[in-house]
Formats: sequence, structure tokens, C-alpha cells
Amino acid sequence: MKLLSTLIFAALLAGCASAPSAPPIAVERALFNDSAFPKPDTIMAPEQIFALTPEMKAYVGKIMQSHRPTNDLHQALIAALYQRDQLRLEYDSELTRTAAQAFDARSGNCLSLVIMTAAFAQELGLKVKFQRVTSEDTWSRSGSLYFSSGHVNLVLTKAASHVYNLMDSKHSVTIDFLPPPDAEMMPTEEISQRAIVALFMNNRAAENLVQGKLDEAYWWARSAIEYDNTFLLGYNTLSTIYQRRGDVDRAEQTLRFAHRHDPNNTVILFNLAEVATTQGKLEEAARFKAMLARLEPYPPFHFFNQGQQAMQEGDYRKARAMFVREVQRAPYYHEFHFGLAKAAFALGDLKEADKHMSLALNNSTTRSETAIYAGKLASLRLYESRARLRQGF
Repeated sequence: MKLLSTLIFAALLAGCASAPSAPPIAVERALFNDSAFPKPDTIMAPEQIFALTPEMKAYVGKIMQSHRPTNDLHQALIAALYQRDQLRLEYDSELTRTAAQAFDARSGNCLSLVIMTAAFAQELGLKVKFQRVTSEDTWSRSGSLYFSSGHVNLVLTKAASHVYNLMDSKHSVTIDFLPPPDAEMMPTEEISQRAIVALFMNNRAAENLVQGKLDEAYWWARSAIEYDNTFLLGYNTLSTIYQRRGDVDRAEQTLRFAHRHDPNNTVILFNLAEVATTQGKLEEAARFKAMLARLEPYPPFHFFNQGQQAMQEGDYRKARAMFVREVQRAPYYHEFHFGLAKAAFALGDLKEADKHMSLALNNSTTRSETAIYAGKLASLRLYESRARLRQGF
């Protein structure tokens, strides 16, 4: 079905993301279709997400032992978790992990690392506040699926200073993993631990969906909706799962429910327009597209796709111009820099190609992406070296 190649849904796969807060609504259980999706054993209970293992509790004991009366527990926790000579945590957006999984792997995306930090802080009796950055979300993609990604972080009360990767304020310390530029200046809003759990579940739904595991994806999305009934984008994820299973009618019903409660959500509007088009409801599809155009004249990847088309047509100057516009909108998304590097290389600008290939590498968020870009950068630099030799340098 052609629709599935252009489907956009909001999720947390690429790093960390969050959905806007919404008023409580009654969960529309009539939209669930449990009989079509056998329940796997991999769906965990909400309390397991923050649960500490015996090894983690032993680590808490070490933190307590290192705690000095002249310092506070916040500083002891931060030092134990995030100084480079301790856990040596790595950022990895490939999988959203529980607190225990992030501790064992010593890596995770920002949501995973926020959950792990909160689990330790709560075990130490510290006060924890979760918050999302309310600036514009960024976009990424995996195959034919596009993801809207936001940013969450963690606040512990009491100030601290000169600690790695922290933004300090007068009365609290904010722990932020891969903060966006000028993050300390961006507006934030507090969100509940319940919302964090729902985000975790939606992440798992998205990750399973990418892998084609529709049964697992369904039950994770369903769990997110039931656990936090303000999480409307969970219905959008659920709709995507229905479409992948071929149940377009139920997908439409699910999207319409979400649209009634959040009529200006562009992700839901896009999917509604696609569903209406597929079902031959062209007048209604046109109405949704007109609403979408007013809210978002240039949708995610708009200039990037134009750049890709120009590359195929051999118009490398136009391609570079389009990729530049996309980089200006999302300066830290690796694929846009990769496109710009390819266009620059085609134009013979090796210095510019090297610059943007390096930026693609530096902004990659998974080990597989890092390996690919590192290999391409090495090949590019070998080519540059041979080019200099040919020119007599």
C-alpha cells in the first residue's frame, strides 16, 4: 500500500522526545483490537522501568560511602554517575532502555539515562523533577518512517557547580544529556513520572515497529495509552501499527479520535490526509492538506527531499542549496550534513565535503551510523590525500 511509504508518526526513537501535555481524556478502548495482536512476553510492567537491580543498589551503597558531610548527595550522585573515571556512560539512541538496562550497558538515549538517574536519585531519597524542553521538535527517519523528536531532562534540587554536562541554576541542578544549543535559555515545562513511563512505552512501540514486530509494537502503544490517558500521540502510533497490519479503517478511526482532541497537531493531520486519500475521500483529504499547509508550509524533510531529487537529476548546485536550507532548520541532524557533503563532493569542493562529513559523524546517534560515517570520512580523506599528490602538493 503506497500510503505506508510516506507515513509520519511521532515517537521517541531518535534520542529523546516528548509529547505536549493534554487535558485528561477517557481512554477509547473501543479502538483497541487485542485479538489481532497476540500479546508477547516482552511487555513489562510500569514499575520495572525504574526498578533497581541488586548491583545498582550496591552502587548506591558506594555513593553513600563516598558522600562527605561537607557535600550534598546530589553532588555525590553526579560524581558517581557522570564523571569520566566512573561509569563512562555512552550516548546511544538505538534502544530505549530501562534504568537497569542502561546501567548494565553503560549507555542509552537521553530518556534512558534520565530514567536511570532518577532511579538512583529516588533510591537516595532525593527530590526529582522531570521536564521537557518546549521549543520546536526535530525530525529524523528510519527507512520509510519519520519521527518527531523532542528533549527531556532531569532536575535535582540544590545548586551544584563545575560538574560535567550540567546546567546550573540558583536553586537546582539540571542534568541534561546531549543538550541542544543554548538549552539553558529554552523554555521548559514540568512533566510527571507517569508521562515519562508513557514516553518509554511509546519509544518501545516505535522501535518494534521499525523492526517489523507489530504484535510487540501494538502492546507497547496500547500500554502507553492506558498508562497515561493524556498521551494522545500514542493513538497516532497505534494508527500507524494498524496501517502496517492492513487495517486502514481502524487506523482512520484511531486518528480521528486523536484529531478531535488535538485538532492542530500536524503529525495527526498529515496521517489523516494520507488515510483519506487512500480511501478515496479526496475532498476531505484536500481539507486536511489545506489545514496542514496553513500550520506547516514546509513540512519536515521538505528541502532535503528536493535536494535528493536534484542530486538524482545531476543539478548539484541546487542540491547543495536545498541541503543548506535543511541544515539551517536542523543543524544537528546527521543525514542533512551527509547530503551536503555529497553535493559538495560532486561539485569538487573537497574542503566543504570534509567539513560536513565530519559533522555527520559528530552528530550521529547510533553505533551503526557512527561506523558508516567514519568509513566514508576515511575514504574521503584518502581521496583528498591522493588529489593533493596529483596536484604536486
